[in-house]
Amino acid sequence: MNLELTYLMNSGFIVREGGLLLVFDDFRDPKEAVRRELAKGFDRLYIFASHAHFDHFDSHILDYEAQASHFIFGYDIRRTKRAKAFPAEKTQYMQTYDAWEDDALHVASFDSTDAGVSFLVAIKRTGRRIFHAGDFNWWDWIGDMAENRKLAENAFRKQMKKLAGLEADLAFFPVDGRLEGAMDKGAKVFCAETSVRALVTMHSVGYPVWTPPAGFFEAGREIPVWSPRAEGERRVLSAHGFLA
Repeated sequence: MNLELTYLMNSGFIVREGGLLLVFDDFRDPKEAVRRELAKGFDRLYIFASHAHFDHFDSHILDYEAQASHFIFGYDIRRTKRAKAFPAEKTQYMQTYDAWEDDALHVASFDSTDAGVSFLVAIKRTGRRIFHAGDFNWWDWIGDMAENRKLAENAFRKQMKKLAGLEADLAFFPVDGRLEGAMDKGAKVFCAETSVRALVTMHSVGYPVWTPPAGFFEAGREIPVWSPRAEGERRVLSAHGFLA
């Protein structure tokens, strides 16, 4: 079964596998893609938010409270005023290196180099694994003090030791144009040190479409890449890569 993917904005995406809908970091959905997916029919809806930053979490997702099987949030969201509106019986706050599951999903969390967590979601019915990085990245800001840049590298590499060898069918990972020449440093290391089979870039609103430069992947390890820019843009991930 293919995975159907829809870009919302920034780091927001819908992943559909059959009747299962996963929504990640939906802070804004100008094309109302989530409503459109729900209208097609579904069996389960899970809504994830990696952390409390405004461009990853917004309380408009409460509009889907009746349809949602579960809200799965990074731990820092619990401290926000907005969190109080979410139903306790449907809401799970995940610490770093935490795990949660039900009969459909197994979710593991990892640390971030900014705020909150990243998610590894395993779909039990098919065994598919999806990684969403949230704001985990090598935040190497060109022009920053050398000390800060080194701290950013150390934090990133420390977390990569936890992720080394991770296997996933699909990974969402930042390639942020604000980092200029360093925009894809984190993604390059991530792809080299894990076994992901497809990459979707995120967190680059307002910048041109990114394509992997020559030598980005290790020899013999090239994987399909999708770098969406238009809200509501869709792709299907098949065994042959991303299909429009």
